[in-house]
Amino acid sequence: MKSEQEEPVNAATILIKENLSGTQTDTIGRFIIEKLKPGEYTLIISAVGYEKRFQQVVISKASVNNLSIRLKVSAQSLKEVNVLGKQESHDNLIDFTRTPMPSTVISRKQIEMMGSRRLDEVLKEQTGLAIVNDIGSGARAVGLQLQGFDSGYTMIMIDGQPMTGRNSGNFDLSRITVANIERIEIIKGASSCLFGSEALAGVVNIVTRQNISQSQGLASLRYGSFNTLDATLEGETPFAGGRGSGYISGNYYRTDGFNANPYLSEGKTAPPYDSYTIQGRGRYTLSKMNAINITGRYAARNSVNQTAYSTEPSRDVLVEKDLNASAILNTNFNSGLRLKTQYYLTRYATDQNITNRANSQVIPTNNFVQYLHRGELQASQTYWSTVVLTGGTGIQYETMNNKLYSGAKSQSTAFAYGQADWKLSDELGLTGGVRGEHHSRYGGSFNPSFGVKYQPAKALTLKAAIATGFKTPDFRQLYLNFTNLAGGGYTVLGTDVFSAELQKLQDAGQIATVFANAAKVSTLKPERSVAYSAGFTLQLSANIKADVNGFYNDVRNFINTDQVASKKGGQQVFSYFNIDRAFLTGADVGLSCRVTRGFNVSAGYQLLYAKDRGVIDSIKAGRGNYARVYDTNTGQTRRSKTSDYFGLNNRSRHMANVKFTYEYEPKSITGTFRVNYRGRYGFQEANLPNGFLDPNDTYVSSFFLFNASLQKKLMNNHFSVQLTADNIFNYRDQLMPSQSGRTIMLGLNYRFFKQQ
Repeated sequence: MKSEQEEPVNAATILIKENLSGTQTDTIGRFIIEKLKPGEYTLIISAVGYEKRFQQVVISKASVNNLSIRLKVSAQSLKEVNVLGKQESHDNLIDFTRTPMPSTVISRKQIEMMGSRRLDEVLKEQTGLAIVNDIGSGARAVGLQLQGFDSGYTMIMIDGQPMTGRNSGNFDLSRITVANIERIEIIKGASSCLFGSEALAGVVNIVTRQNISQSQGLASLRYGSFNTLDATLEGETPFAGGRGSGYISGNYYRTDGFNANPYLSEGKTAPPYDSYTIQGRGRYTLSKMNAINITGRYAARNSVNQTAYSTEPSRDVLVEKDLNASAILNTNFNSGLRLKTQYYLTRYATDQNITNRANSQVIPTNNFVQYLHRGELQASQTYWSTVVLTGGTGIQYETMNNKLYSGAKSQSTAFAYGQADWKLSDELGLTGGVRGEHHSRYGGSFNPSFGVKYQPAKALTLKAAIATGFKTPDFRQLYLNFTNLAGGGYTVLGTDVFSAELQKLQDAGQIATVFANAAKVSTLKPERSVAYSAGFTLQLSANIKADVNGFYNDVRNFINTDQVASKKGGQQVFSYFNIDRAFLTGADVGLSCRVTRGFNVSAGYQLLYAKDRGVIDSIKAGRGNYARVYDTNTGQTRRSKTSDYFGLNNRSRHMANVKFTYEYEPKSITGTFRVNYRGRYGFQEANLPNGFLDPNDTYVSSFFLFNASLQKKLMNNHFSVQLTADNIFNYRDQLMPSQSGRTIMLGLNYRFFKQQ
């Protein structure tokens, strides 16, 4: 398989439509499908950066068919992070690239070239994505900020199935190893039409290795700074004459953690931990129409951190256990109708205890168990080769048991959705969809979306979309009662328990000050948003491409976190409340250039404004809570100006990245050099509380991070050695507890496979 420019196409997927089995091309574009019964088949051929192709083949008895296939480069997908890279998935009939919102695909090859070990390390280098800590999670959890939304607004999925584990704060991306990831699909913008309420900001779908055509295995070992060890074993094989396939992998990861706080005399701001992950999948073709797919994943992480500030020393022990499993029946009717029937279960549990080492008192802190059961039926049908209809219905039931405080809670959501993609011509395509949901506590919602793509010239493609979103408060925002005694200490209270728990603290004489905004804490309302996006892709030449996309998210009842009280020891108390109207707007710009064969340069930039519209209105009117600001130069308060207001905490106005990648095929050498920039962002109010970030408050300074990797393959690509260096200039800040110092890693990999 080659491109129109006669270059081999690596990692292209060839899927047989009739039995859903498939394979991939190797590094020189070859592929083999063995033991096909005589008959006529349709091959669905897709590869990142190329247009999808359908090809009919006829297999006669005892014959060998040699195919020569040429793929056409897609005008939409030539940059390093592609827009329309796509592969068929056995687990999901939803084609992520058909969403009207901007989408991105990170390939396995890109992940390997970066030398990354955990999911957060991959995502933090993508345009418009930031890795942040969140209140309630501490330094152990790092989450994803997308288009200015916190991590709770982005749905994290594995093979199309949502993951849980958010009650203690962010969804911790460092829980996920990238060892067995085939690709990562990212959708930016409100996608609740297809994916539900947790997808207000977007979706990250992690696709594990799926198409297995030959037996192979991998042994990988990495070791480096902070005594970090990352070891992986994986194997896969077809069986029963290709009717079935199996895959299993195991990963062990440990690190000593690191310290970014000079005032911490003992212990780490990012605690040491070790983790185990076992993941597998099995697939079997039951008949010409039906195939069953079973997946399972189990992960456990153990963390122990002994810390000492000027106060009493403590020992913090946290155990996390994470289980995901699914059973899927895929049915392909002769009419072309495709059905997927599935059941999905996920369980996430934590057990955290903190010991006061001065008096040996043990304080159980953050112990809970969360279950999610989800049953769903999906269907997809193509009409007249121009219209694709995708729909589904299902129900999910979620439980949480916080053993220490709120007890057992549950909620359920029934949903139905549909989306139509209509290709009116080669130049014009429309996408429209709608999703209806009924939540057991917050009732019903109805969310339509619409998008259009127009290609007025071969080099230019225009895209625009509008989508609505709906997000209900999660367990954490409603019921959390969490006190972190380590790291200086802070307390986070959900709104349903806020009044009672704050009164208990006051009765115990622990509260020094209750801020005025505490009166705003009340029953949370669900958030609703309207997301607008518009942009274009311009293919300046065969080797240069530019992407520009502007976005505007108008959010009502935006749920924000802020300090509402302080304790007598100086510890902070946080809670949640609705902001009537907030907006998050900006633009993403991406450029990619193929300088020479194997040498590519890409760059990305995001401009972001994230603000509470109520603060702006109050400042303009000169009335209300935000009408005055404390001026540190005069020691007096004065009327505030709109220019005093920076925006919501933890959002950078400017973020950028530059990547240089090089591949010298004759010697099997690859290398990368990446620079990431994040502009300054607000941390907390530091002068007289006025309810918004002004120039005299505390900010995290802007910074650059420099990363590099170099890899050499040997022994006919069986063996490889890789050296990676992250944060080369050792940039650290005590307000960034999850940002490690300089990290040097040496990796050795051996892949077992039959040479073609």
